[in-house]
Amino acid sequence: MKKLLLPLLLLLLLQAKAQQAGITGFVQDEFRQPVEFANVALLRAADSTLVKGSLTDASGTFVFDNLPATSYYVVAMMVGFSKTQSPEITLATGAEQVQLQPLVLQQAATNLKEVVVEGQKPLIEQHLDKTVLNVENSIIAAGSTALEVLEKAPGVSIDQNENISMRGRQGVIVMIDGKPTQMTGTELANLLRGMSANAVEKIELITNPSAKYDAAGNAGIIDIKLKRANNLGTNGTVSSSFGQGQYSKSNQGLQLNNRSSKFNVFGNYNYVYRSDFTQLDIYRQFFDSEGAYKGTYDQQNRFNFRVNSHTLRLGADYFLTPGTVIGVVTNGFLLDINRDNFNRSNIYGMPERAESYFLTNAIAGHDRNNQGLNFNIKHTLDSLGREISADLDYLLYHNHDRQNFTTNYYNQLNETTQAAYLLHGGLNGSLKIRSAKIDYTQPWQAVGGTLEAGLKSSLVTADNNLTFYDRSNGNEVLDTDKSNHFVYREHIHAAYLNSSKKWESISLQLGLRLENTQAKGQQLTDGQEFDRTYTQLFPSAFLGYTVSKKNEVGLSVSRRINRPSYSQLNPFKNFLDPSTYSAGNPFLRPELSYSFEFSHTYDQRFTTKFGYSRTTDVLIQVLAPDMAAEKLVAQTMQNLAQLDYYSLTVSAPVSIGSWFSSVNNGTFYYALYQGNLARTNLNNGRPSYTLNSNNTVKLNRGWSAEVTGEVRS
Repeated sequence: MKKLLLPLLLLLLLQAKAQQAGITGFVQDEFRQPVEFANVALLRAADSTLVKGSLTDASGTFVFDNLPATSYYVVAMMVGFSKTQSPEITLATGAEQVQLQPLVLQQAATNLKEVVVEGQKPLIEQHLDKTVLNVENSIIAAGSTALEVLEKAPGVSIDQNENISMRGRQGVIVMIDGKPTQMTGTELANLLRGMSANAVEKIELITNPSAKYDAAGNAGIIDIKLKRANNLGTNGTVSSSFGQGQYSKSNQGLQLNNRSSKFNVFGNYNYVYRSDFTQLDIYRQFFDSEGAYKGTYDQQNRFNFRVNSHTLRLGADYFLTPGTVIGVVTNGFLLDINRDNFNRSNIYGMPERAESYFLTNAIAGHDRNNQGLNFNIKHTLDSLGREISADLDYLLYHNHDRQNFTTNYYNQLNETTQAAYLLHGGLNGSLKIRSAKIDYTQPWQAVGGTLEAGLKSSLVTADNNLTFYDRSNGNEVLDTDKSNHFVYREHIHAAYLNSSKKWESISLQLGLRLENTQAKGQQLTDGQEFDRTYTQLFPSAFLGYTVSKKNEVGLSVSRRINRPSYSQLNPFKNFLDPSTYSAGNPFLRPELSYSFEFSHTYDQRFTTKFGYSRTTDVLIQVLAPDMAAEKLVAQTMQNLAQLDYYSLTVSAPVSIGSWFSSVNNGTFYYALYQGNLARTNLNNGRPSYTLNSNNTVKLNRGWSAEVTGEVRS
């Protein structure tokens, strides 16, 4: 513990030596209510040149620190309000903190003949600990889903199994408004596929999260921030789009907001329709334990699916005092997916000599009904920025999956060789998430730093009941080998401490998080169960240095954990066809990793990041023969000893005048796996890359066009 406290003590000493002058204040409207997201500019009094700029937070507060001794004045601006300005402020030599009187914004008269738009945010912003993709008002949101926009984010890719990766690594935690979705793979992709991009304000990509965030997700965190209006009065947005390729797609959305001096009531609704297909070809050869050839399966799969989704979000904020906001938000999500799958499997007894084949037609449906409720309170203790906030969350996810398989068997003369195999099954599941957290922020005005601390506790319960019936003989007979009932419970208790400090050209942040995990899984069908209890420490550190006006470098390090999801632990068998199934592994251990990243940013636009991580007990997906049945293949997860991972990410936005803009991203990575796999020592490396380019052309009369391309190895 002494070693862990040493960096924090060192930070305190550094802060004590670096006292700087600063200016703080807050912006309010004519009703004395805080104005969030107001633009605040610090200008030098002598020549009115811009020194610094800032946006106010939810309490209307702004802070300018590390200022040299001279005279300044502050200007506050907000769309729909008249500009306001402070008196001249003189900072004397030595440590000093000036507290301004409130800056009051008066609502401006409306002029419908002239609309002036100032300062549109760039598509991509680089920060010390994250990259921000500003989706709002960008053409990439037009007619798209959240999943499609996410694919265009720097360093993000989605594979054919719908697993989301950052810098080529899986294990990403996806959050919506700071709340983990608790989903992976196809389930998560379906959720994002049903969310219109018009409802998204921005997407934050956090490759090395600080101690403030949950330690889960060794590949990083993606936080999708939804839109929220802040202007007084009633306003709304209606959006609609339609697209036609080989299949059609459409989005419709409605967003309404009413804000007064005491209340803010908001809501949005989105409907998404999608039709699409996936082609999957599989070629397998089977050998016995002595290496003798046993046969080949050559399979072609085509999946056609149709998606209908409804997303509803309602909420209200009550401004109890200028510094206290109480809020409630409820979310609803309905998803209906219908999928048709056609499979042809050619069976070879000898190489290049087909003996027989079988055809499988599968009709599947997937229904999701998700509800969420959040209570939150945020209290600003003073204008210096001391703040305390608390959240209570309850999430309830229901899922119902249904599948009908019909398999017919033929020889090469197209003659039936055996009776058709008819299988009917369904999965009924629920996921309950209850969590509570409290966060506290304490600016240290005397030393120009900030301290953050917090506590969090969560309880997750997953209950999945899978039943399959064999209808081959005309009667429904329960297939006990394929049916399963699995219950999983997980408690996580956490505490964290973060400390940060900014000098004229250096930024430093140190953090430590402690998490205790208690997990239990029960397979009620056959009585299998497991228990896991462990406590871990997760340190993090970030260092940023401004080399020159246009060059910034950064270094970050963190320890992360990736716990197996409840679906990865569930041992039930989900059949793709009579020869292939997927199943979880109840004996999986969590993987742990140390991650390092060095970054360079030029002109706030061009970014290069080099990352390295070492992970132990790596979770990998494998295809392995089922030892209990000949020519039956299982897709499952297992732990591998170690993974060394190297990545290089480059982002290069380019603009030509005001009519053309292009965002180009490249990710190059090398993964070296080591361990024992299928009784074989593995020491294999794999290089890969992903290149994508998003290009926008502004046409006449407000029209724009976009061309996007991607290449991956």
